[in-house]
Amino acid sequence: MTSEGKDADAVQDPWFILESEEVYRNPTEVKMSQIVLPCHANHCGELSVGQLLKWMDSTACLSAERHAGCSCITASVDDIHFEHTIGVGKVVNIIAKVNRAFTSSMEVGILVTCEDLYTGRQWKVCHAFASFVARRTEAGKVQLKQVIPHTQMEQMEYSLAAERRRMRLIHAEIITDLLSSSTAQLGECQEYQDAVPAERTRVESVELVLPPHANHQVSTFGGQIMAWMENVATIAASRLCNAHPTLRTIDMFHFRGPSHIGDRLVLKAIVNNAFKHSMEVGVCAEAYQGGEPLRHINSAFMTFEVLDSDRKTCTLPRIRPEPVDGKRRYKEAIARKKIRLDRKYIISCKQTEVPLSVPWDPSNQMYLSYNNVSALKLMDARNNWVLTSEKNKVRLCTLEENQMLCFKVEMHVSVPAEQTFHLLSDLRRRKEWDQHYEECEVITQADEDDTLYRVATPSVSKGGKGQDFILLASRRKPCDSRDPYLIALRSVTLPTHPPTEDYTRGEVLCAGFTIWEESSIVTKITYYNQATPGVIPYISTDIAGLSSSFYSAFSACSHFLEANKDSLAALPPSALQHTSATMVSFQKEQ
Repeated sequence: MTSEGKDADAVQDPWFILESEEVYRNPTEVKMSQIVLPCHANHCGELSVGQLLKWMDSTACLSAERHAGCSCITASVDDIHFEHTIGVGKVVNIIAKVNRAFTSSMEVGILVTCEDLYTGRQWKVCHAFASFVARRTEAGKVQLKQVIPHTQMEQMEYSLAAERRRMRLIHAEIITDLLSSSTAQLGECQEYQDAVPAERTRVESVELVLPPHANHQVSTFGGQIMAWMENVATIAASRLCNAHPTLRTIDMFHFRGPSHIGDRLVLKAIVNNAFKHSMEVGVCAEAYQGGEPLRHINSAFMTFEVLDSDRKTCTLPRIRPEPVDGKRRYKEAIARKKIRLDRKYIISCKQTEVPLSVPWDPSNQMYLSYNNVSALKLMDARNNWVLTSEKNKVRLCTLEENQMLCFKVEMHVSVPAEQTFHLLSDLRRRKEWDQHYEECEVITQADEDDTLYRVATPSVSKGGKGQDFILLASRRKPCDSRDPYLIALRSVTLPTHPPTEDYTRGEVLCAGFTIWEESSIVTKITYYNQATPGVIPYISTDIAGLSSSFYSAFSACSHFLEANKDSLAALPPSALQHTSATMVSFQKEQ
C-alpha cells in the first residue's frame, strides 16, 4: 500500500450534461473535503483510518438523510480495501450518494479520493457501500421513495445494489457453510515452536460515550464506534509484530444494536491468525449501563500488514491460538482469507485471459453466482448498443468496447413474465428451440437459484469436433417492479468434468436473459452474450449481416414459449433428488 502510485485510478467528475444541456447532479449526492492535519495523523504522518471512517460515515449518513427526509442510522458497511494511504497536507475528497432504496433501508455508495494541492493530482483511496435504515417517525415506519437512475453509471449501481443486498443477508451463512463443508481444505491448527501466544495480543478497552461522541440523533456516532474499533485492532496487531502495522482491508462492519450517551463501550480485539505477510484481527464492541448485561453493538475483521522502509511487506511471526474458541477463530480466519482470494480471483479474470472460466466448488459458489449475475446486469445497463439488423420485430444489436464484442437479441412474447422465466431457466429444454444446443444435462443443483450444466453444441464445420461447455446458470427473481427476471450464464471448471477428446471445450464469459414484464401478458426478452472464441463461430455471419439465423432461433423460442405458457416448468422431484445425490458425490470427491 503506497501513498501514491503511477497506476492509481483516475477520478472522474460525477457531473453530467443532460440532453437539455442542463448540468445534472444526483439529488442525493453529498461531498466532503478535508485537509489532513497532524491531529488526524498516526505515527507515520499518515491519515488515521479511524478518522477516515468517521468522515466516510458522516458523508454517507447525510446522503441517506437527504433521500429519506428523516434521521437515518448506519446498519452496516461492506468490505473496504484501502489502496493507498494519505499523508499530512493532502486533501481527502469523499463523495456519497444513494444507489438504491428498499422498503426502509438504502444502499449508499462512497468514493474516497486523495488530492495533492501542489500538483493537482487525484487518486482513488477506497470505495465502500454502506447500508442505512430510516428511523421510525411519530407517524410510524418510514416507506422510502424509489431512487430513479438517470445515467448509465447510476443504472449499473442501482441494478447491482439488489445483488449486493442479497450477499449481505447471507454473509454469515457463507462462512458457516465453508467451515462445515471444507474442514479438510482449511486444515488443522499447526503448532510452531516460536509462535506467539494469541493471548498476548488480546486488547480490551472501555470508552465512556459523551455528548461529543453522539450524532445529531443523540445516539453514539457510528463512525466514532468504527474508529474506536480500528484503534484497539491496531494495538492487537502491533503486539504480534512489535511494529506499527498498516490496515489493508476491513471485512464488513455490522451494527447489531444502538448505543447512547452514557453507555460504557467495551472494545475487544485479538489476532485470530497470522499468515506469511498479513494477519487478521477480530474486533467487537459491546455496551452497558449500570449493572445491565453487555449488549453486542458491532463486530468486524481487519487485515493488517507490516511495511518496511521500502514499503515492502514483512514476514510475520506465527500465532498460537487459544484452545477451543481460539482454534475456531483461527479456522474462521483461514475461511475468510480463502473467500477473499476466491473473490479477488473471480473478479480479476479478464476476457483476454485463458482460460476464461474459474474453478467451481461449494465454498466459492455464492461469489461466483454474485459475479455471474453482476456481469449480466452491467451488460444490461449499457446504453450504447448499435442496431445491426431487425426482422419481424426481432432485433440484433452489437457493442464493441475495449477490444470486446457483445451482442444482444430483443423480442416480445405474449407469455407472462414469470412463466417465461421458468421455461427459459431450465437449460435442458433449450434444445427444443435452439439448434446450437445438441445436448444438455444437469451436473448438480448448487442451491435453489444456481445450477451447473454440461452443454454440447454441434460443429460449425464439416468433419470438425463439436464443443461442450460447463455452465453455471444463476436465476434471480425481481427485487421490485423496477427489476427484471434474470438468468445469467458463465463457464466454470469442474475436476469431475475435464475436457474430453470428443469435444473442444468452449467457454462463456457472460451470457443470459433479462425478462421484463411489460403487462400481465406481454413480456420483453433480451438475450445477451459477451462473445468469446468459442461463441463467435456461431454468430459471426449474423453480425456481419450475411444471415439471419438469430431470427430463426428466437422465432422458435417464441413458439416454444407460446406452446408451453400453461405448463409447469419446475424441475420434477426425481431430478432434484438426482442432483442432490450428485452434489454429495462431488463433495466427497473433493
